[in-house]
Amino acid sequence: MQPGLLEKTIAVLLYAAVLIGLGALASRRTHDLRDYFAGGKRLGFLSVAFSARATGESAWLLLGLTGMGAFVGVKAFWVVLGELLGVGLAWLAMAGPFKRLTDRHDSITIPDYLASRLRDDTQRLRIIAAGALVIFVTIYVSAQIDATGQAFVQFLGWSYFTGALVGFAIVLLYITSGGFIAVVWSDVFQGALMVAGLVLLPIAGLVHAGGVTAVVDGLRAQDPNLLSLTAGAGLTPGAVASVIALLAIGLGFLGSPQVFVRFLALRDASEISRGAAVAVTWTLLADAGAVCTGLIGRTILLGQDLGTSGQDVLPLMIDSLFPPLIIGLYIAVVLSAIMSTIDSLLVVAGSAAVRDLYQQVFRPELSDRALIRACRRVTLALAFLALALAMAVALMTEERSIFWFVIFGWSGIAATFCPTIILSLFWPRLTARGAQAAMVAGFLAIPIFKFALVRLPGVGPLLAQLEELAPAFVVSLLAGVLVSLLDRPDASIAAGDAS
Repeated sequence: MQPGLLEKTIAVLLYAAVLIGLGALASRRTHDLRDYFAGGKRLGFLSVAFSARATGESAWLLLGLTGMGAFVGVKAFWVVLGELLGVGLAWLAMAGPFKRLTDRHDSITIPDYLASRLRDDTQRLRIIAAGALVIFVTIYVSAQIDATGQAFVQFLGWSYFTGALVGFAIVLLYITSGGFIAVVWSDVFQGALMVAGLVLLPIAGLVHAGGVTAVVDGLRAQDPNLLSLTAGAGLTPGAVASVIALLAIGLGFLGSPQVFVRFLALRDASEISRGAAVAVTWTLLADAGAVCTGLIGRTILLGQDLGTSGQDVLPLMIDSLFPPLIIGLYIAVVLSAIMSTIDSLLVVAGSAAVRDLYQQVFRPELSDRALIRACRRVTLALAFLALALAMAVALMTEERSIFWFVIFGWSGIAATFCPTIILSLFWPRLTARGAQAAMVAGFLAIPIFKFALVRLPGVGPLLAQLEELAPAFVVSLLAGVLVSLLDRPDASIAAGDAS
């Protein structure tokens, strides 16, 4: 038996028991559709802030961003800056107007809000939104399931497939019982674990390494480029494009449904300023802690294989610093990052498929009770589809980066929804057709930039450095503006507000 395996397993089982218990308690608070999809729209700032941050992060934070810190050095701090800007703008500039508008229209999902705000009687916005969520959420969740399997391999020595299936089962046990309330309660618990783990680990690593000076000297001795904000590439076009790509990760906080549904669920707008303070502080501590963990881990683990893109640095570092029981708690921290994202995405996708597509388009007479039952069934189906995709990817590709696998799904959701949400809040000239064009353009631009345009001679390598989110975001924004300007002025938000 692997040394300390019993203690590690006990910690994981306790973590799973807490999540399942939260799901059981939440099921008693779930009485109707508003509870299942939006927590009754009565949540406080602390719950929403922790839930939004835990949901906005995922395996890429604990395994991907720590790995990036080890792989590229201080250049990874551009991700921290991008996330701080994204989270801060979302809370301070967008949450207030979004909350007021969703309350005015009595929206309980993001497609609900878009259809009401833009007076879309054709249901096309709902269909586009639901379809995009189902596709990109499935990809995003599959990346999280893949990370679950890799985490169990790295920490417990289990087989990849056993670990992925166990993590998958834990999520399903609590998410299908309590819906959105179970997700939020579990996110508070998991978010607290995540930020505590990412603050304490680099402190322990610094003590072990002999202080900041020792870490800096160690990194410089390995590769001076690890201490450069451009990884030694200077200000070349490729280097600048690469920095923009890292900063652009923060764009996903400016309207992604799995994050903004938390604002919708707030008790009232007076909670926003306190929630913003909590969310920004959480982001700074957790993200900076992740990058510092990678930097310190590269020094401590000199000569060891850190895996694809450095993503094994956190489990190896923990194993070298702590006894088995603490390692078990850190396994729970990693699983928290993964599962807090899986549960939120599945609830959002399930609600989009059942309420915004099935009920609103085809079966408007469907009762709340029947709708919740259908949503649970669809959530299970989407979860198993994501599981199948994760297994297929694992069988086809051994060398894969958790960071960029996750970011592809994140980018797809962000490019489809964020420009439209921004325009709907701040540009009165937006029309329903403009919103439809923006969402379709963002949806299609992600795979086009990711797989097609990067092959173009000359400009292709530069686009590869830029990644897909930033250009797809711009394409979506421009499509929404141009189509709205060509549309009838009386079809705009401003005309609807005036009437």
